[in-house]
Amino acid sequence: MMRRPAHLHFALLAGLLFSFSFYAQTAFAGAVETNPLNRDAKVREAFDRFYIMDYNGALSRFQAIRNEHPNNPLATDYLLYTTVFKELFRLDLLDTTFYANDGFLTGKHTVVEDPHARDQIKSLSDQAVDQANLQLKANPNDVNALFARGWAKSLEATYLAMVERSFSAALRLANQARGDHARILQLNPDYVDAKLVVGNYEYVIGALPLPFKIFIGFAGIHGSKATGMEMLRDAGARGVITSVEARVCMMLFLRREAKYQEAEQIAEGLVAEYPRDFLFHLEVANLQKDAGAGLKAISSYREVIDLAKKPGYFPSAQLELVYFGLGDTLRGQRLYADAVEAYRDAAQQSTISPELKRRCLLAAGQVYDLMRDHDKAKQQYQAVIDLGRDSVQADQARRFMKTAYAGR
Repeated sequence: MMRRPAHLHFALLAGLLFSFSFYAQTAFAGAVETNPLNRDAKVREAFDRFYIMDYNGALSRFQAIRNEHPNNPLATDYLLYTTVFKELFRLDLLDTTFYANDGFLTGKHTVVEDPHARDQIKSLSDQAVDQANLQLKANPNDVNALFARGWAKSLEATYLAMVERSFSAALRLANQARGDHARILQLNPDYVDAKLVVGNYEYVIGALPLPFKIFIGFAGIHGSKATGMEMLRDAGARGVITSVEARVCMMLFLRREAKYQEAEQIAEGLVAEYPRDFLFHLEVANLQKDAGAGLKAISSYREVIDLAKKPGYFPSAQLELVYFGLGDTLRGQRLYADAVEAYRDAAQQSTISPELKRRCLLAAGQVYDLMRDHDKAKQQYQAVIDLGRDSVQADQARRFMKTAYAGR
């Protein structure tokens, strides 16, 4: 998903989750090695809560596990993992539409960082690394300690890149994580979970434009898309705690390559396994939209809205993402009145971020212009400006106030 150095962290650390069932048939032969704690029934139960986005339920369970294993860096990693993704979801950073193009890097996506969450993430990462280092002092080839240290660094890198956009610091940590996990695979090729980070690294470097690949090649940095995808498929099929995350990365890469059908199959398999996860449902609709199956996507978006009406069905949900995707799809089908309604429904959600609200109102104004109703369009544009005069959306709104939007 990357075309420059700053992209590396995003592919290494993509944050949505995908099911085991679709790629089970591609499972590779061989025993799978892992930290025994990963197979503990309590750990699996906690991950099940995580996979339906019950972050608080997952945190309470992982905290109890850490209390039972206070010196195990992997137990600390569990808490770090959940804390990072809970915060990314709060900040609207887990919708893969955001990463399916380069707008994440070139745009001005603003987030309001929570200092408490930031400090907690940094503290947990430092603790896990320190605990792993103690074990590595006793045995430098301790694969479990190497995995825990690399995972902690990759998770902190995720936060730095996606929230703080501290690309250099994030890339440094991501490279260190890759080094730890590559070392694991040298020591024990059947430690399949380590293939997630290394596979992403291989794919991303292999996907870079030729001039940049030549440039970084002088620094000894090489990669292969084919090798990376093969490693991700293995992690997806056999990984103990990276199986679903490996599918996330595969799905994102497939989406960027416009291989929508295969990506949608992964997402649909995930929905079947975790039907109460809001983002899995959303991803199916997003992929259908990207594939040009507009009417099918509209049905899927509306199905998500209907499911959300069931009390407690989705432990976590951000319906503004659904309404926004629905609005875009209706707009593509030239169902303009329905599209305006969807954008306005999105803007009225209590959980919507200021930026997405501006995007919704701007889109509603554009659709009014397409309906040849510039007066109503100007009302929407003014609302965008009022919500953030210095924003990218406000600049666009001011332009369309003067000259009606006429489409691409």
